[in-house]
Amino acid sequence: MPIESGSCASARQAKQKRKSHSLSIRRTNSSEQERAGLQRDMLEGQDSKLPSSVRNTLLELFGQIEREFENLYIENLELRREIDTLNERLAAEGQTIDGAELSKGQLKTKASHSTSQLSQKLKTTYKASTSKIVSSFKTTTSRAICQLVKEYVGHRDGIWDVSVAKTQPVVLGTASADHTALLWSIETGKCLAKYVGHVGSVNSIKFHPTEQVALTASGDQTAHIWRYIVQLPTPQPTADCNQMSGEDEVEFSDKDEPDGDGDGSSDCPTVRAPLTSLKSHQGVVIAADWLVGGKQAVTASWDRTANLYDVETSELVHSLTGHDQELTHCCTHPTQRLVVTSSRDTTFRLWDFRDPSIHSVNVFQGHTDTVTSAVFTVGDNVVSGSDDRTVKVWDLKNMRSPIATIRTDSAVNRINVCVGQRIIALPHDNRQVRLFDMSGVRLARLPRSNRQGHRRMVCCSAWSEDHPICNLFTCGFDRQAIGWNINIPALLQEK
Repeated sequence: MPIESGSCASARQAKQKRKSHSLSIRRTNSSEQERAGLQRDMLEGQDSKLPSSVRNTLLELFGQIEREFENLYIENLELRREIDTLNERLAAEGQTIDGAELSKGQLKTKASHSTSQLSQKLKTTYKASTSKIVSSFKTTTSRAICQLVKEYVGHRDGIWDVSVAKTQPVVLGTASADHTALLWSIETGKCLAKYVGHVGSVNSIKFHPTEQVALTASGDQTAHIWRYIVQLPTPQPTADCNQMSGEDEVEFSDKDEPDGDGDGSSDCPTVRAPLTSLKSHQGVVIAADWLVGGKQAVTASWDRTANLYDVETSELVHSLTGHDQELTHCCTHPTQRLVVTSSRDTTFRLWDFRDPSIHSVNVFQGHTDTVTSAVFTVGDNVVSGSDDRTVKVWDLKNMRSPIATIRTDSAVNRINVCVGQRIIALPHDNRQVRLFDMSGVRLARLPRSNRQGHRRMVCCSAWSEDHPICNLFTCGFDRQAIGWNINIPALLQEK
């Protein structure tokens, strides 16, 4: 009688296992709908104070958990069969290899090594499955706390900066590489005004603290101060952008980016000339901001200087020198005459103008790569972000070392702090936006999937704490800005 070789037997066993696994999966899939319907019927017959939407969400989550563990159980059975088969084959080899028997010690060592490998594979499979379940819970929680409300589409190139007006009417402003700045209705997403006075990329936008005036910085080596007049449209009911089915994150190509003409920004009123042009720089003006009171403005440039101007006369008051490389950002204190500038030289500097007769400067060193931004918080703190993938919280009274350090997996762009709640929004090169508290504890990550979120690098974030609909805005190089509603009490409770 012919004897079946070991390789043929192993191949046949593997084929039978695959067939058995396939049948198990089909049986699982075929019974999912029936099981879900039965569970819903059971829930409907029970008294509960939970809303039906919450109950349905919980039911879907537990159904997912059951499916994950069912698949894990099937994989576990197959791994056990492989262990038994391997032990049998090793026992047979121990009697036939080179016509001599293996010693019990050798056989035990070999079997133990193979069993250990399979055991590690089982642990890895279990860890991956349970991690996916935990991730599902985190994703659902994140979506419940951080909801996408509105997308603002109309620019023809990437958006570098986003800002929210501090006076009525409250509008959203965006600065883009397409040489324009746009003003938006936060509620409807409609473009209300377009500024076209620059001949280079518009790198930042900031609103005057008390008037309907905007300050923009540009690659044309100037900063412009211009007035706008807008009338808010009547808000329309918006569709819920967060009814998602829980798909995994996917990669996007440039074809997936929004159409630059999507919201007809060319139809909105156009402002063509500034009230004042600030022209003292010899390089790209990368950022600009208003000092407290709005009578002076500060600009930061690639010519390695920051300039302080008198708004009414456009005269240069101070030229702030000392950085060794190009500046990347500038920010002013909300209540004091303080300015912080950041640079590619890995430092940021604090400039004090509280004494009119003299201004002092303090240098903060602690990053190992470009400092992309540094911003003030309430009190005596500054938060800095860097291309070295860290964010550091500093006490202005102690420049030697940060009081907290946040380490991330991607370069950090223009950060913003929710002053009232002391929450930091971190936009990243890898398209993520994460929220941390001032002590460095991670609170949430904004949802990003194949239906919502940024498709390319996120350049900037801006909080609007008092707006009832959107209290956080982000913009990116996918040519869109996004308005989010962050449930801050729930976010802090999760912490």
